Amino acid sequence: MTKLGFGQPFGGIMQTAFVVADIRASIDHFIRDCGAGPFFLLDHFLASDQFYRGEPSRADVTIAMGFAGHMQIELIQPLDDHPSVYRETIEERGYGFHHFGIACADVDAELPGYLERAYRLAFRAAVPTGGAVAYLEGGDAAAPGFLELIPATPGMDEHFTRFWKASLDWDGADPVRPFL
Repeated sequence: MTKLGFGQPFGGIMQTAFVVADIRASIDHFIRDCGAGPFFLLDHFLASDQFYRGEPSRADVTIAMGFAGHMQIELIQPLDDHPSVYRETIEERGYGFHHFGIACADVDAELPGYLERAYRLAFRAAVPTGGAVAYLEGGDAAAPGFLELIPATPGMDEHFTRFWKASLDWDGADPVRPFL
């Protein structure tokens, strides 16, 4: 199985994501209590070509990513009340776990196999590192949240590997850094 620059395999969990009420407080928690960090912050993620449940979406979020070992932690704070997979989770279960991210060489090639296993596409959006992510729901009834298929583009691998390398022997300086 091919591995990404930060050690995670294609097709396996590379990210654990949480929807949060206050991204700065959540970053502090993950640094202080979970040994993760530093975190890379994207103040606004509002892609022009995002779709929620088949309809164009205007939901804006703030995203922070950091590492605990080889596991990427993603924190997502909704910035508006537009319908989204994030608002939906908050309304149904409250803040907390949202999805597992799975690295894929080709999201479009992987998607049909998930759909055949009774997953449904809930959200799709282009991402700044290239390609488009797909959030899936359903499948096995034991699934605790969404699965996100993440395109393992060279841009994604470069960014995420840079984030992971920053976590190695991190001394606590500059705990919040720009994403791009």
